[in-house]
Amino acid sequence: MKNIPIDSSIVNEAIGKLKIKDFGRATIREVVAIANEVEKKSGVEFIRMEMGVPGLPPAKVGVNAEIKALQNGIASIYPVIDGLPELKYEASRFVKAFIDLDISPECCVPVTGSMQGTYTSFLVAGQCNPEKDTILFIDPGFPVQKQQILVMGYKYESFDIYNYRGDKLKTILESYLKKGNVAAVIYSNPNNPAWFCLKEEELKIIGDLATRYDTIILEDLAYFAMDFRKDLGIPFQPPFQSSIGKYTDNYLLLISGSKVFSYAGQRIGVVAISDKLYHRKYEGLTARYGSGTFGSVFIHRALYALSSGTSHSAQYALAAMFKTASDGTFRFIDDVIEYGKRARRLKEIFLKYGFEIVYDKDMDDPIADGFYFTIRYPGMTGAELMQALIPYGVSAISLLTTGSNQEGLRACVSFIKDHQYELLENRLNKFREQYLIS
Repeated sequence: MKNIPIDSSIVNEAIGKLKIKDFGRATIREVVAIANEVEKKSGVEFIRMEMGVPGLPPAKVGVNAEIKALQNGIASIYPVIDGLPELKYEASRFVKAFIDLDISPECCVPVTGSMQGTYTSFLVAGQCNPEKDTILFIDPGFPVQKQQILVMGYKYESFDIYNYRGDKLKTILESYLKKGNVAAVIYSNPNNPAWFCLKEEELKIIGDLATRYDTIILEDLAYFAMDFRKDLGIPFQPPFQSSIGKYTDNYLLLISGSKVFSYAGQRIGVVAISDKLYHRKYEGLTARYGSGTFGSVFIHRALYALSSGTSHSAQYALAAMFKTASDGTFRFIDDVIEYGKRARRLKEIFLKYGFEIVYDKDMDDPIADGFYFTIRYPGMTGAELMQALIPYGVSAISLLTTGSNQEGLRACVSFIKDHQYELLENRLNKFREQYLIS
């Protein structure tokens, strides 16, 4: 059709190059590669919504602190494996300021981004008890975390929380935990990709069951305090970022510098381990390593084997960002709230042209506006919609890859530019003309 911006032959050639058998299962990086190729060959500007990369400048306080550290010669010195003392102190203080949890500096461990933090957490949690060899995902979630499990050779199970919010969560979660084989449970909050936020009653359910069945909880806080329906950016004052730490001692918090501080390129984050879990001894760890607590194995065995420490200068950056945030002199929320504004505007455009929001409710509340949202189009599977949008210069990933049982796409708002709202309207208008459901 003459109204389609990009010739379908260019799209088919780009997809064919990667030899993807099931387009609905294309990885984020594969969709990026296809969009890059099609954009290059067609000369048509893409509206990029497939990859969750920060679209804001990095926090200056972090950049300045890192530059200063580098100028002082820190690049020539190996970092201490358990972390820069200043960072550990400020991480502990940050957790208290914005989550209202008491975690000792000793138990706050810098990692080369939350990706490494998650990998190390999976690795150690899966070695604690020989009878517990499975990781449970509360989906939808970040696709690459399952890739990590496959790389390790661990087992995993998952369920889509779509139909199990509130009290229903207890029944479905306990059905997995009572098998006795689940070493750890992971979820993100706010959720990637659906952007719902687990309620306190749901976190209590997870915490109570984690204690009852002696299961470790990995709470992925990649989008820390980014539920913009309430101001979570005032240090040491409620409301606080919700956390599993209020309801069990069996937890690790994965706190990333990538999104909330727009510091993704330096690969820096912190794993905050509850004091009780950090100092706990496990039979499986003793059998494998001879001795050691969960925390010491995490740092001196697993993390040391993976990287021999986290970028020294980036630790100075994160320490400075944590400190100024906790001091109240750096309102990080004021920067990232831009993502909520973009999401609100984009959702209005998609809804106008016949699309629907997949995860549209946060229990009884409307879904928050944030870094991601989910869309579907009547009569199309997620894979069909993803492929149908590419000739219109719009790229996103299928919900299938996130562990969701729903048909649709995950859309990220981070790369959207001001002039692209009108561009998107024009393209979706043409899309509706072609795919109008009578």
